[in-house]
Amino acid sequence: QVQLVESGGGLVQAGGSLRLSCAASGHTLSTQAMGWFRQAPGQDYEFVGGISWSSGNTYYADSMKGRITISRDRRKNTVSLQMNSLRPEDTAVYYCAADSRGWGPHITSADEYDDWGQGTQVTVSS
Repeated sequence: QVQLVESGGGLVQAGGSLRLSCAASGHTLSTQAMGWFRQAPGQDYEFVGGISWSSGNTYYADSMKGRITISRDRRKNTVSLQMNSLRPEDTAVYYCAADSRGWGPHITSADEYDDWGQGTQVTVSS
């Protein structure tokens, strides 16, 4: 099992930037991939992007490409989500999640992840 805690959320104006962090603890050696998801009010979890823990390879949702960068620090057991050119529709609770099964197409599905953080609120004003 992996314990995750997100930080860095807050209020930002449209066009601005925000950097979210996710700190992992526990059985981190079992983690193969980490993903970022978001949930807007009244909506389901939406895939934002993911990263292979070992190689650092990334995969981003089409709506996020060009605006986000996901990175990880294996020494510190952290993963970051840098978001730029934020829009009001980016307003949501952002979650990080850990997957022990591997790196592949399944990372886009929230149901495939083993452990989740509590989430951090991101609000983009217009």
